[in-house]
Amino acid sequence: MIWELATTVTEAAKKEGESGGGSGWIMHHVLDSHQLDFSPFGVIDLPHIEVFGIDISITKHIVFMWFAVIVLFIIINYVAKQHKKSLIPTGISNLMEILIVFVRDDIAKATIGKGYEKFLSYLLTVFFFILFCNLTGLIPYGNTPTSNIAVTATLATLSFIVIQAGGMMKNGAFGYFKGLIPHGIPMWLLPIMIVVEFLGLFTKPFALAVRLFANMTAGHVVIFALIGLIFILKTYFVAPVSVSFALFIFLLEILVALIQAYIFTVLSSIFIGMAVHQEH
Repeated sequence: MIWELATTVTEAAKKEGESGGGSGWIMHHVLDSHQLDFSPFGVIDLPHIEVFGIDISITKHIVFMWFAVIVLFIIINYVAKQHKKSLIPTGISNLMEILIVFVRDDIAKATIGKGYEKFLSYLLTVFFFILFCNLTGLIPYGNTPTSNIAVTATLATLSFIVIQAGGMMKNGAFGYFKGLIPHGIPMWLLPIMIVVEFLGLFTKPFALAVRLFANMTAGHVVIFALIGLIFILKTYFVAPVSVSFALFIFLLEILVALIQAYIFTVLSSIFIGMAVHQEH
C-alpha cells in the first residue's frame, strides 16, 4: 500500500503544484468517486446509472463493498466445508472459529443475555461485513467502503430496526415504549422525559454511524498527509520520518479495522440488550 501511496501522491502533488498547491488530492483518494484509480497504470470509469431521475451509479465504494462481500462469502463457504470434513479447525478455519466464538460469547451472550441466539446471526453478519470492508482499504489500490457515511448510516439504520423490533417482540409495542420512561418520575417531568427518550432512540444509531465513518476516514487521511509532507515541503530529507510514521499508522490501521468492527457490534448488542431486557 505504501508504494501505491507514493505513486498516487507523487502524481497528485505534481498536479497540485501546477495548479498552485492545496490538499484536495487527499480527499480525492479518500472520498467516493465514479472512477477506479490505478495510477500510474490508468483509470477505469464506472458506469453512470439513473432510474426515474434517481442516481444509482456504481461507485468506487460500491465496487470494494462487493469485493469485500465476495471474499467474505468465499472464506465462509470454505470454512463451512472444512468444518464438515473435520471438527478440528486449522488455518483460516481456526481463525474464523475464534472470531465467531468471540462474537457469540463475549459480545452477544455477555451483553444481551437470555435470548441472545435470536440476534446472533445479525451481529455476526455486521461484525464480519464491517471487518472485511475495513480491511479492503489496506490492500494496494483498495478503498474503504466504511469511510462512506452512507454505508455506515445504512448499517446504523439496520441496527436501529433490530433494536426496536427486539424490544417490541419481547415487551410488546406499548410495553416497550412505556419502559423507556423511568419509573417514579414527577408528572411535570414526564413531557420532557418523553422527548428526551424519543431523541435518545435516534442518537444511538447516529453515534454508531458517525463513529465508524470518522475513525475509518481519519486513518487514511493521516497516512496520505504524512506521505504528502515529502512533496508539500519539497524536500526528501523528511522522507524517512514520513514513511516511518506512515508505516506505523498503516500497521495500526489493521488493529483499528478489527477494533471498529468490534465497537460497532458490541454497541449494537448492548442497545439490543437494553431494549429487550428493560427491567435491568
